[in-house]
Amino acid sequence: MSRVVYVNGQYLPYWQAQVHVEDRGFQFGDAVYEVIEVRGRQLVDATSHLNRLSRSLGELSMARPMSDRALLHVIGETVRHNLVRDGQVYLQVTRGAAPRDFFFPPAETIEPTLVVIARPISKTAQDAKAQQGLTVTTTPDIRWGRCDIKTVMLLPACLAKTAARKAGAREAWFVDPDGFITEGGSSNAWIIMQDNTLVTRHIDNKILAGITRATTQRAIEKLGLQLDERSFTRAEALAAKEAFATAASMQVMPITAIDGEKIGTGQPGVMTLQLRGVFYSAAEFTDI
Repeated sequence: MSRVVYVNGQYLPYWQAQVHVEDRGFQFGDAVYEVIEVRGRQLVDATSHLNRLSRSLGELSMARPMSDRALLHVIGETVRHNLVRDGQVYLQVTRGAAPRDFFFPPAETIEPTLVVIARPISKTAQDAKAQQGLTVTTTPDIRWGRCDIKTVMLLPACLAKTAARKAGAREAWFVDPDGFITEGGSSNAWIIMQDNTLVTRHIDNKILAGITRATTQRAIEKLGLQLDERSFTRAEALAAKEAFATAASMQVMPITAIDGEKIGTGQPGVMTLQLRGVFYSAAEFTDI
């Protein structure tokens, strides 16, 4: 089956989809994006994802390409064109194409670029991965100071995740200059202390306010567990009972080792798998 991509009003075969050579997303990373899970042909937490998209656009003084209602229609059509039942939607908005200049072009002279891609992902494969768990490495956080905006400036994450893969791991956790873990290359970072308290970094400019993170918090409340939103160190993570990561691409994913050192028993933790089991009961589903 040929994949179909939405680009600026057209549904095109994957190999025909393209943007202008002077698109500011291509030349400056002047773009934001979202990744939304598709489960049973429904969108998971779409409202929260689109709200975060609006916030990112606003923080960069970037125009919205269309209303949320219209965007949901485009997402739905892209999912249907690609026959995706379970998977994810990637959508990217750039400021648009204009002659190369560091200054933002006047809003009235430029139209935003919108790209939407839908891909299937095997639920069986994801669940099998969760039963095995992931390992992570730690690396200095060299990213810019506004990680709360979901931009496409992901080169530091690419470097970190590539280094992690070379070391035999699947994810990297960033460590700030004060020695605190901020978040993963493409996920939020969590630990479970020996007293069963869950810990994840508080929301600030150093991390992205993950949508899956927020849904996990609601799942934690459903289970009546204790949550402490604060910074934590690598040493605390190594001494933790369990660890896990959250993202739309993996939901709640157990972490079994950090920098080659086992977390707890070195196997996916009981509480983490319990959270994974109830995750969708705390999520919002949107028909498309």
